[in-house]
Amino acid sequence: MAINHTLVDLLRRGRSAHENHLIDGLARGTVSRREFLRYGSVLGLSAPLLGSIAAAIGYSTSTAHVRAATAGGTIRVAQIVPAATIDPVKIADSGGITVLSQVAETLVLSAKDLTVQPLLAESWSTNKDGTVWTFTLRKGVKFHDGRPLTAEDVVATFDRLADPEMGSNALSVFSGLLSKGGTRKVDDHKVEFHLDSANGNFPYAVSTDNYNAVIIPADSDADYEKTMIGTGPFKLEKYTAKSGASFVRNPDYWGGPAGPDRVEINFYDDYQPQIIAMQAGEVDVITQIPVLQGIGLLSNPDVDIISTPSTAHQQVHMRTDVDPFKDKRVRRAIALCLDRPSIVKGLMKDRAMIGNDSPFASSFPSTDRSVPQREKNISEAKQLMEASGMAGGFKATLTTEKYLEIPDYAVLIQNAVKEIGGAIDINIMAQGAYYGDAIYGKSPWLDCDMGITDYGHRGVPNVILAAPLISSGTWNSAHFKNAEYDNLVKSYVAALDLDSQRESASKIQTLLLDETPILFTYFYDFLTATKKGTTGVQPTAMSHLFLREAAV
Repeated sequence: MAINHTLVDLLRRGRSAHENHLIDGLARGTVSRREFLRYGSVLGLSAPLLGSIAAAIGYSTSTAHVRAATAGGTIRVAQIVPAATIDPVKIADSGGITVLSQVAETLVLSAKDLTVQPLLAESWSTNKDGTVWTFTLRKGVKFHDGRPLTAEDVVATFDRLADPEMGSNALSVFSGLLSKGGTRKVDDHKVEFHLDSANGNFPYAVSTDNYNAVIIPADSDADYEKTMIGTGPFKLEKYTAKSGASFVRNPDYWGGPAGPDRVEINFYDDYQPQIIAMQAGEVDVITQIPVLQGIGLLSNPDVDIISTPSTAHQQVHMRTDVDPFKDKRVRRAIALCLDRPSIVKGLMKDRAMIGNDSPFASSFPSTDRSVPQREKNISEAKQLMEASGMAGGFKATLTTEKYLEIPDYAVLIQNAVKEIGGAIDINIMAQGAYYGDAIYGKSPWLDCDMGITDYGHRGVPNVILAAPLISSGTWNSAHFKNAEYDNLVKSYVAALDLDSQRESASKIQTLLLDETPILFTYFYDFLTATKKGTTGVQPTAMSHLFLREAAV
């Protein structure tokens, strides 16, 4: 690797200590190119600057962007029916996210390579301790009703999302991070986020990772489903709950008019009808297919599969405040019953990566990969059960949602724990019923003793470290309360450099292997099916479906 030290020195001048630490790490080889590009993007370094630095240190960062050649026509999409009303403040399901992504946009894009890239924000920067982040908005952006996007719209959007009285799903991100009033206008095209606590990865909190964080007009009313006014490449034509939606090209889109004239989305209660519709030539895109039900499409020469590696996963929570899961030895014993390589190979057909019972997927740069991988060990599991006084086994009910491969995964767990005397009954519910009102006391998800819940992809683990696991977490279905863990997460989130994040991550991974409130068995690839010849379809592992450059 040939290093141009003179150019590197020039590029370091005027940079912050955190930026220079990153540049030095790349030069020393302790920070990989991927990590450098990712963390540089978080700190707000521009893509050209990142490319210049990487090139100076001997790396090539060239990329190509290809727009669909054929414009016009209609893109026909099949997707699972949204679980609730299309409301940016409260939306929490994959079907709703796909619909919302046609019309509304976030400040930042969380990309496939785990970098953050500009959308409605052109650039951003932070103060020295990560407590104030400044975002510069893109000029010339208009809402669908013709009004310009301004800082006031951004302030109003985040005040809604951060207000506990609004019941926003985004409180899973903003609780303890950003309060109502913390987003402040600097001028018409610049806003500051004054955080409740330091955060080294804050751009992800206002990116597509946080699907609620789409910018809508400051005076937007509560019935968003009727108008769906946003800044996106398509405008609402018609929406029929439980049936489908249609959208038309937005001629004033800031990025230039979309290729397709229209997008038609049809809703389905299950996956098999979507698969049949594609086989019959009735749809061009299926937003997401489950591996097991989609095997016929995976080998179909008339279908292309877009496989998006992700950190999406199915969390198996065990309530730590009720029997038999009060005793962490029982929770660990259950974890030791699972043959993770076999699950990835059999259940997921090798379209997943093994998890180690923490949110730290191996793809995250901050993950400590030296922490030993948990493996199936029935002998140790039986010893733990005996030590807990439950050598005779246990009884429990596993409540979950009818979504993707989750019902099959539930049966797999049911069978696996039989080796240690576990007797699990399975209760499978419709997705909307399972989530309920998504608040304690009114949600089978948050109230059941044991459950499996689908969690979408995130570019950083912050939300998954916090919402389902810290003591005050809004999604803490395991009812896990551990002061040491809470403090470790606070340290991890506040860290602005990779070394500090890794140090905290290692301690978190070790603690969660000991406590095991949640099983993170695998992180699955997000699979999108397209009819042969369909191009330019850009899904995210969070269920966004970007069709601006799509063509059939």
